[in-house]
Amino acid sequence: MLKYLFDRTASLFGLLLLWPALLIVALLIRMKMPGGPVIFTQHRVGRDGRLFTMYKFRSMTVSHSGSSVSVAGESRITPLGAKLRKYKLDELPELWNVLKGDMSFVGPRPDVPGYADRLQGEDRLILKLRPGITGPASLKYANEEEILAQVSDPVKYNDEVIFPDKVRINLDYYYNHTFLGDIRLIFQTIFRSYELAEIQK
Repeated sequence: MLKYLFDRTASLFGLLLLWPALLIVALLIRMKMPGGPVIFTQHRVGRDGRLFTMYKFRSMTVSHSGSSVSVAGESRITPLGAKLRKYKLDELPELWNVLKGDMSFVGPRPDVPGYADRLQGEDRLILKLRPGITGPASLKYANEEEILAQVSDPVKYNDEVIFPDKVRINLDYYYNHTFLGDIRLIFQTIFRSYELAEIQK
């Protein structure tokens, strides 16, 4: 209950505090990436396996074909989109998902249905958690797109190495998460995002 109240209160405060930044990003997308929506929506698997609509700022071209696995430097990611992803600004609209109760600040990242369907046995306990904007697996793979850019088959590497490791980390989080631990992960995410952005300059 404490976590739920924190999520609702902090997300509302965040939206009220950050609305100028949200407006600026929206205007930049409209000017630099015309011909498409400002907000990208996608069905993701939420708590107890229920689908919900996740909101992000659009960072890719409108007419592109590609997998759900993103790789740094892909042509479908626009120059502005690359900047938004670098500083995690594309994820700011997910505050609305947190306010609605679809997501939490901390938890497993919500998968698309195809990946969530791969969870078997004990691993399906992860679906009892409300998905999060950040989490221990998100922190470990904060530079996931850069990692995938270094391998010859990004989809295969994601499916055989990264995804199983994320499942292991998220299952450990299911058994051991605490409210204070979540607060620590939020601060770690903020500092980690800043460090990565500085490294990539």
